[in-house]
Amino acid sequence: MRRTVILHADDVGLCDGANQAFLQLARAGAIDCGSVMVPCPWFPGIAREAAADPSLDLGVHLTLTSEWYPYRWGPISTRARGSGLLDEHGFFPRDVPALRLAVDPAAAEAEMQAQIEQALAAGIDATHLDTHMGAALAPELLPATLRLAEKFRLPLLLPRDIASYLGVLRMGTIDPAPYAAASVRSPIDRFAMTPGHAPGEADSAYRRLLDVDEGVTFVSLHPNLDSDIGAITSGHPRQDPRWRIEEAALFASLAPARWLAEAGIARTGMRALRDRLRGR
Repeated sequence: MRRTVILHADDVGLCDGANQAFLQLARAGAIDCGSVMVPCPWFPGIAREAAADPSLDLGVHLTLTSEWYPYRWGPISTRARGSGLLDEHGFFPRDVPALRLAVDPAAAEAEMQAQIEQALAAGIDATHLDTHMGAALAPELLPATLRLAEKFRLPLLLPRDIASYLGVLRMGTIDPAPYAAASVRSPIDRFAMTPGHAPGEADSAYRRLLDVDEGVTFVSLHPNLDSDIGAITSGHPRQDPRWRIEEAALFASLAPARWLAEAGIARTGMRALRDRLRGR
């Protein structure tokens, strides 16, 4: 079996730095695809670019949480407290366990559908669905997310090696069995995520990350230009913005693309998987 990677930029639309990093890397062939956070303030900017450039491979990064301290966002479909989608400040909850405690699954499904529909209406040829912080895959919401993937005929990031994905998500206590059952027909074998390396160690960290096993590996990246990300991550105990900036610079150098080519590792995007799904 051939080794294949999907080089994917999460969090597009989060801020201007995320948008610009995605556009530069995608247009240079340094990454393959990305996904947009519709509720975020910089979504209109990336939507305008995507509507004008159909070559951009973008999905919807279903967003039900808002983790930063100085920079927040909330639902686009409701302001009702009973939805469980609003914290005490009127934004999405900061993490998935907090969301799970309060969320009304019907309200969350309506919100996720609104995000998909807004992306489509803005001119984005959505290629897939994935989720910010794993929120749309919380056990209470998994059936709704699967319904939306089927309704819009979009592949959902849910790899067959489900432990490779669930192991990095902070969702609280879950039963892996429903995820394994739902991922049986997934075109993606496993998940790998940007390593959050120490400053100056990008080269070695990403060489290890991209030394993938056989099959299709979805590589979740978080590139950002050094513009606004520092202000956004300020005060967060687990986030140093430098690894995002170094990641963007490393991939812009095209070194990872060369490593993959030299190792005989193929690349693909999510549009090819979507079109194969719809053809089937």
